[in-house]
Amino acid sequence: MVVRRQKKSRRQRGKTTYGWGFTKRHRGKGHKGTSGGGKRGAHRESSFYAKGIEPIGKHGIQFKPRVYKAPENLITIEELDKRFVNEVDLAKLGYTKVLGTGKLTHKIKVTCANFSDSAKEKIKAAGGEAIVPGAK
Repeated sequence: MVVRRQKKSRRQRGKTTYGWGFTKRHRGKGHKGTSGGGKRGAHRESSFYAKGIEPIGKHGIQFKPRVYKAPENLITIEELDKRFVNEVDLAKLGYTKVLGTGKLTHKIKVTCANFSDSAKEKIKAAGGEAIVPGAK
């Protein structure tokens, strides 16, 4: 007795599209959509530019990223103070506020634009100064 395999399907063998619509579809890299508009879209751009109209879409830089430095805590200022630093100018380092987390054991002068109430109290309790530049 001869073993017979099922015959390989011969369905839609002669058609260009094999049931997938237009010819470039189902080619192995996915359906690429309208990439490379070529004759259809690109030739219109020169006419838009001639009229002084930019083609639709976003152009150039849309936003400026905001530079933000987190507020400084008294814990890190205490670490600086252990290295025999008596004055810290956080305004020069780019910080905008000092928060009151942690405690100070030595007196220290701290210069910054803003201080939380607890930070001011803790700095004064340690015998230091909380200096706001430009304030009288």
